[in-house]
Amino acid sequence: MKLCTFEVKTHLGKHQRLGAVWPESVVDLNFAAAWLLSLKGEPRPQALANSLLPDNMLEFLEGGSSRASFASETLDALAERCKSGPAPQGPNEETLLYRPGEVKLLAPLPNPPSLRDFYAFEDHVKKGFEKRGEPMPQEWYQMPVYYKGGHQNIIGPDEDVLWPTFTDKFDYELELAIVIGKRGRNIPAEEAADYIAGFTVMNDFSARDVQRREMKVRLGPAKGKDWATAIGPWLVTPDEIDDPYSLRMTARVNGETWSEGNSGSLYWKFEHMIEFLTQDDTIHPGDVIGSGTVRTGCGLELDRWVEPGDIMELEIEKIGVLRNRVVKPV
Repeated sequence: MKLCTFEVKTHLGKHQRLGAVWPESVVDLNFAAAWLLSLKGEPRPQALANSLLPDNMLEFLEGGSSRASFASETLDALAERCKSGPAPQGPNEETLLYRPGEVKLLAPLPNPPSLRDFYAFEDHVKKGFEKRGEPMPQEWYQMPVYYKGGHQNIIGPDEDVLWPTFTDKFDYELELAIVIGKRGRNIPAEEAADYIAGFTVMNDFSARDVQRREMKVRLGPAKGKDWATAIGPWLVTPDEIDDPYSLRMTARVNGETWSEGNSGSLYWKFEHMIEFLTQDDTIHPGDVIGSGTVRTGCGLELDRWVEPGDIMELEIEKIGVLRNRVVKPV
């Protein structure tokens, strides 16, 4: 499944809803579940749907595999019904299917409980230390390191990102990210894949001049990073990815290809990251974990910098394109 959070305008205002992305439509999963339950004779289909398949991504993830299974059942039933005629309506005439232009896609998970970003692509790490005139630390090969980002400053696809007033060096970073699907602690690497609810594209925006100063005092990154992070355009479940370590990764600026890489070059895989960070610590549904930047996946490596008005398009095979425009405050 490709799961999303979308915004729809109604006469009662704007509403955020949990959806599934089909090739030519977006399905309202909560209302579709109520439709299916009504077909089964449930006397209060909407009330039960709210429990089985909530209308927001975080509650959906907190329900684990049972909610994912019911979402698949709902989509299968709706697809079968649509083969023989127009899309049905919900029990109270709710809209179940929208054309893409009728809704706005938001970050698939607008409110993650946490954001941890790892530093897991060896070639990128080496290049960074090379540019600082420092040797590659051997400790990097001993454990997968990460920092905690601003999980309350998440933006989504086709959303403008503001150029911070405190930087002159704005940068993009091309990353693969996972979202955790169930609670766990002290998880061995060989079991860690079971905790991954899905994959998405992540743009880890960076204020490079601020980050450089932070790192000189051996703390952070913090202010150089946590003012905004983009994820999207949707959350793709593992069954649609097959092998997450063979995905082409591309970044374009104003249509020109700047970065090309592959998730297969990860030194530390997500299973290793989960094992490390859950040592005497707990992960929760909705936690976002970034891979770190792929080789050539940022302006710092390329000595090229985005400018106000530039459009960044980060694409990962089998997932999609995350597009954001840089806007400088007047």
